[in-house]
Amino acid sequence: MRVTPPRKTRLRRSTIQAVGLLAAVLTAAAGLAAPAEGSPTATSGDGAQLALTPPMGWNDWAHYQCDFTESTILANANALVSSGLAAKGYNTVTIDDCWMRTARDSAGNLQVDTTRFPDGMPYVANKVHALGLKFGIYEDAGTTTCGGYAGSWNHWTQDANLFASWGVDYVKLDGCNLPTVAGQTEVQTYQSAYQQMGAAMKASGRDMVFSESAPAYFENTADWNDVLGWVGQYGQLWREGYDVATYNASNPTASRWGSVMSNYGYNNPIHRYAGPGNWNDPDFLIAGDSGLTAAESRSQIALWAEMAAPMILSSDVGSLSSSSVADLGNSDIIAVDQDSLGHPGYVVSQNGTLDVLTRPLANGDRAVAILNRSGSTVSASTAATTVGFAGGAGCSYQVKDLWAGTSSTTSGTFGASVPAHGTAMFRVSPSSAACGAGVNAGQISGIAGKCVDDSSSSTTDGNPVIIYTCTGNANQRWALSGDGTVRTLGKCLHAAGATAGSAVDLSTCNGSSAQQWTYQRSGNLTNGASGLCLDVNGGGSTDGTKLIVWSCGHNQDNQVWSLPS
Repeated sequence: MRVTPPRKTRLRRSTIQAVGLLAAVLTAAAGLAAPAEGSPTATSGDGAQLALTPPMGWNDWAHYQCDFTESTILANANALVSSGLAAKGYNTVTIDDCWMRTARDSAGNLQVDTTRFPDGMPYVANKVHALGLKFGIYEDAGTTTCGGYAGSWNHWTQDANLFASWGVDYVKLDGCNLPTVAGQTEVQTYQSAYQQMGAAMKASGRDMVFSESAPAYFENTADWNDVLGWVGQYGQLWREGYDVATYNASNPTASRWGSVMSNYGYNNPIHRYAGPGNWNDPDFLIAGDSGLTAAESRSQIALWAEMAAPMILSSDVGSLSSSSVADLGNSDIIAVDQDSLGHPGYVVSQNGTLDVLTRPLANGDRAVAILNRSGSTVSASTAATTVGFAGGAGCSYQVKDLWAGTSSTTSGTFGASVPAHGTAMFRVSPSSAACGAGVNAGQISGIAGKCVDDSSSSTTDGNPVIIYTCTGNANQRWALSGDGTVRTLGKCLHAAGATAGSAVDLSTCNGSSAQQWTYQRSGNLTNGASGLCLDVNGGGSTDGTKLIVWSCGHNQDNQVWSLPS
């Protein structure tokens, strides 16, 4: 289910573009043509690329909201160091909304709330830097922040220069309260605002990582993918949907699991937008904080790492249990999140109980996560060939359980007993390069989270391809075979005609352009024979609705697909 944003009231509701080189590598590996659209990734003022791996750190919001002071911030900074989490990579301390006054001074400068920060912001920044940490700050692109404090609207250069003078290393720019601008659409207004702040930060003379919240204000609208397509030009990471549920001091044990699953749900299908220097951000890690069981906390850590998400804690770090600190500081899982290839994981299969995800890693290994959505322990397994390895005679795989720290060797399947709401996580290493040279394969998901399905698992030429509830069965496992085709059960996805409305079926692979498909960064899958898009007939989401090719529309739910690539 969708969880209503529990944080600051969004007065307006509102995956980036992947790095060009990475996009080409990934689409080539998938056997699909690289998207033509796109834009260069954001860089620093001297042209260096920032945030080559997902940012890590701490932010006050999800635990404290506006109930914080200078002492709160510095206590958590010190706790990051004393707990050892800073040494594991959680190295940026960011102050969220409510740090400033509601009005600017006579010169137009932001004013720090001296009741909260009696020593001023440069003092806090210096203290954070003295601990060997980086310092981050929050602002909003609108006239006021989500909390009603002074926003950055039309003060881009002034605010960027102020932040640089304080020694800020990371800026989070929210998207509440942008005014209506004559002659501009809402998307254009947001793009202009974020472009101007990004340019001002670059011109400030100080490298500052830019976290953008623009996509979150367009989630569930036809403009969402457009915004995801341009944010990577200006910044390095972006919030694309609902906020994670905040800590409730009056009901501290209230479950926050539904919120974690909601954020995982909107984030995992848009992995096509992420790569080095550009990251999808499904919001804060609340693992170890109240509202999650130990298994649920481990799930969030594992899933965020599998998705190459920023790992930014938002909790009372000093109150974390030793086991929570150990889980958050798991070096093997952090290594997956910070892998230099920067290829996010994708879903291999979902069946309502288990989600299996695989993530290619820089050295040829794969990180595999198995999520148990159910309320009881499940024995779960998968196979090396299922998660992207070639297999074959003489092939074996070392499998390391990243939670248990134990390793084993297999020539086929591996798995674990996964507790309720838990996630098993493995690093799988092939015995030779030949054993690792597999293909990307898994489910193709689209409208209402449904999967592309070979009807009744038939391999008869002309068998209809439909949309259906995801089952994890073989007839929903599609391989991107390196030649532009999309295959299941040994047959090819095929457009039966080149006119709008032509059926899409499963047929013997024959090398024709009707079986060639190009994946666009917008999520469209276009057919080589006609240039038409893979489409769910009539925009329906009822199980059994047939797929066709149709004129490509603008971000239509029935034409936007998440591929295993």
